[in-house]
Amino acid sequence: MKNFNIKAVLFLNYFVFAILLNSVGTVILQMQQNFGITKSSASVLEGFKDLPIAICSFILASFLPKIGIKKSMLIGLLLVSCMCFVMPFANDFWFFKLLFTIVGISFALIKISVFTSIGLVTDTDKEHSSFMGYLEGFFMIGVLMGNVLFSLFIDDQNPRSTHWLNVYWVLGGLSTLSFLFLFFTKLNENEAKSEKTDLLGDLKNSISLFSYKKVLFFLLCAFLFVLVEQSFQTWTPTFYKEILKVPTSMSIQAGAVLAGAFALGRFLSGFFSKKFSWIYVVSCCVIGFAISILLVLPLTHNTLIDVNTTWLNAPLVVYLFPLMGGLLAPIYPSINSVILASIPKYLHSAMSGLIVVFSAIGGTIGSIITGFVFQEFSGQQAFYLSLIPLSLLIVSAIIMNKLKINPKK
Repeated sequence: MKNFNIKAVLFLNYFVFAILLNSVGTVILQMQQNFGITKSSASVLEGFKDLPIAICSFILASFLPKIGIKKSMLIGLLLVSCMCFVMPFANDFWFFKLLFTIVGISFALIKISVFTSIGLVTDTDKEHSSFMGYLEGFFMIGVLMGNVLFSLFIDDQNPRSTHWLNVYWVLGGLSTLSFLFLFFTKLNENEAKSEKTDLLGDLKNSISLFSYKKVLFFLLCAFLFVLVEQSFQTWTPTFYKEILKVPTSMSIQAGAVLAGAFALGRFLSGFFSKKFSWIYVVSCCVIGFAISILLVLPLTHNTLIDVNTTWLNAPLVVYLFPLMGGLLAPIYPSINSVILASIPKYLHSAMSGLIVVFSAIGGTIGSIITGFVFQEFSGQQAFYLSLIPLSLLIVSAIIMNKLKINPKK
């Protein structure tokens, strides 16, 4: 396979950060049990993760290729490796704020670099779209494995136990391994650089992206999608623990099932993107997910589950709720690939930065709103609210599909 080594490294990098980024739902649940943190207070962890992603992406996107794509990824992996080896000694909430700040900064470096690298290791638009789908699918495999890994360190008999922090020894080792693999892998970065411009010129190129209506509607789509996605991913463990009343380890494993559904959906998007227009895929997914919300959430009321419930004897709704993620999953890689394939490769870093910025803002707002509504009203009402951004998402996607980008502009 052409560029096999660097493609494998991109998958591994994404896998590591999938675990770290999406552990926030598990950590929020554990903060409530270990330190008595309220839902609204714990929800700020999403901001400590996403705001550094947004800020660093905005600052770095324009000239990251000049810094070096490989070098940027190495810095990100080194930072999280060091922080993971500190976390087993954490004994206060601020440790986790610092952890997710470091993870956010590092992921900004990783995601922009990975998205920029895709254009370097693929040759056609369809290959780009397919690889993006598979990469995002593998990201969700990382989320799945992360939830399973965390659940193995949870002590259901002692909710205040901090034994689960030992999981960070494993994560530190994994990120160190990824660092070493990347260090010894070659990446040709020449096409990602615009030799005609300096840093000021690169910044102007980034700003020029806002002059395209298609880019503006894409950014709205990305914002709305991640707002919905993160609200479900972050609050599913708490929803299972407090609404469905299942054991803590099973609540975290529900996040793994949700991630598994996302992974399957994104792998399938890599297949369907070769067969159908992206707008058909996105439209079917949005409509299907909205319908599933209306059908599944009513089943979560008055569900009788006792402390002896396991995956072998749980009610049907325990399985149905996370499986909805399979319908939501193909949307993000589809819209990302469309916009990246529409612009010159030397602008991919700048565009990737904007993707990360608007995704991060959407994730933060979605998590905070969901946490507030969950606390003040109910978990069901918090998730019903997602129907509003879903409606706006499909309208924005349809408009985006009708717009073109003139490369000479």
